[in-house]
Amino acid sequence: MTSTFLRDAMIERLGEARTHQNPGPFPRDGLVRNIHGDFTPMMCGGISALLLQMLHPLALAGIWDHSRFREDMIGRLRRTSDFIATTSFGTFEQAEIAIARVRRVHEYVKGHAADGRPYAADDPDLLVWVHVAEMSRFMAGHLRYRNPQLSVAEQNRYYFETACIAEALGARHVPDSRNAITNYLEEKRHELVCDERTREVIRILLDAPPRNLVLRPAGALFMRAGIDLLPDWANDMLDLKLSRLQRHAVRRGIKSAMPMISRAVRSGAYRRALERLQGEKG
Repeated sequence: MTSTFLRDAMIERLGEARTHQNPGPFPRDGLVRNIHGDFTPMMCGGISALLLQMLHPLALAGIWDHSRFREDMIGRLRRTSDFIATTSFGTFEQAEIAIARVRRVHEYVKGHAADGRPYAADDPDLLVWVHVAEMSRFMAGHLRYRNPQLSVAEQNRYYFETACIAEALGARHVPDSRNAITNYLEEKRHELVCDERTREVIRILLDAPPRNLVLRPAGALFMRAGIDLLPDWANDMLDLKLSRLQRHAVRRGIKSAMPMISRAVRSGAYRRALERLQGEKG
């Protein structure tokens, strides 16, 4: 029997009617699908999210101890993007299966960080950190490269609706508005660390080439765009500062490349996955 983690979280947050209005968690023409279906801003935001996540010692420890990031960093990014695509565009059943799978994996991701503190991937507080890092950077990418005029009300709605995914995974007290996200990140700064482990993961991430041969020339640009989307204080911690001229060049480069990138992914795995999910929803 399919789990009901997501349905229960959505009923708690949005009301039972929402689970019957659509065959999937988010409306076909809704804001979440609009943002998550836009490949280039999501790619830039996803890279930025991983850079930000690695500043948390407990999140870093889970990657360090239980991930094959050294051999397959791009694979890890792909698995994350598959989860985002499934929970954004799939049916409730597909999304529930994906969430249950992640919850099962999280049960075994436990250990001790470099400073001796215990960690567990299913820790509700750690799940909040991972979620906020992702959603805040996805929004940053959307505002930078697609719609800088998106209203605060719409941003708040995005955070409010996507919080149900984190809650279905086991997070609690998820920040669900733009102000709450901003305040949360500010409050977490004193817990963040950039050490040799952090730098090693970041180095491997920045050196990882895209699997799609057409996108490989844009790989370095994506990475720099991810750096550019970080909060200034995170850039300072990671020592990944970009000059004003470099930021201008990155932003201009991404905007110029977006039509080409869209064509490149139109028949690629990302687009096929979305079409498959939408077709099965159908």
